[in-house]
Amino acid sequence: MFATIVQYVLFAAFPLAMAYAAASDLLTMTISNKLALALALAFAVLAPVAGLTWEAVGLHVAAGAAVLAAGFLLFTLGWIGGGDAKLAAAAGLWIGWNDLVEYLSLAAIFGGVLTVLIILFRRSVLPAFAIRVPWVQRLHDEGAGVPYGVALAAAGLAIYPHTVWLRMAAG
Repeated sequence: MFATIVQYVLFAAFPLAMAYAAASDLLTMTISNKLALALALAFAVLAPVAGLTWEAVGLHVAAGAAVLAAGFLLFTLGWIGGGDAKLAAAAGLWIGWNDLVEYLSLAAIFGGVLTVLIILFRRSVLPAFAIRVPWVQRLHDEGAGVPYGVALAAAGLAIYPHTVWLRMAAG
């Protein structure tokens, strides 16, 4: 029974957090620091329960740290938001080195597509009913950024079936 519960938690924690991050970023243009911290804490709790070796945990931590460093460089250059950098780092922690390049590549592709779609959306005229919707107004504002957390989450969800977590949860 306990093993089954752990399997469900392993299976659901990351995708639910990423879906929440995408929705939050789309609707508010913010990704909570608490969400990135919760993902990191969930990793810390679930990694030993899932049976990850200390070496594997170390490699996952190194992947997260590398993404955090790169993310903050991009943040200081003004290319992404701080929430995006922290979400990407938390995702890197969960994904680990084995799938990190694929995750980052997908995030870049999805981010490029998202940016083009946002640009096209911002060039269009909003229908009357959408003008009064705050998150649509924010998304339509040419001075606003791109909710890149959507791309980070989409990449995380796309790569998740290939990660060690799903193999363990299916276990």
